[in-house]
Amino acid sequence: MAARHLGQLPAQVRRVLEAGVHALAAGRGVDVGGVAGQEVMPVALRVCPDPEQAPARAALAATQLLGLALTRYVLRFPPTVALAREEIVAWLAPTVQRYLTAPSP
Repeated sequence: MAARHLGQLPAQVRRVLEAGVHALAAGRGVDVGGVAGQEVMPVALRVCPDPEQAPARAALAATQLLGLALTRYVLRFPPTVALAREEIVAWLAPTVQRYLTAPSP
């Protein structure tokens, strides 16, 4: 199931999702402010249909990644903690991809 959605993402989006999940799973600190600016923004600039929207799209994508980090590693919600890395990517990938690549609403 995880690979089904993961393969549909641009390679840059897959790398951001996988890197974030791996870093958090390894217990490394995450620079919350840097997630959108340093990790997601470069990807948004490459894949977003309108470069002027890249900051807003990167911020929206970061909400998903940071929400996961909060519920999995800070609040430790059991259902979120129990998810395998591949499941997390499969669940979040379509939303992050939509934020970064879909036409404006």
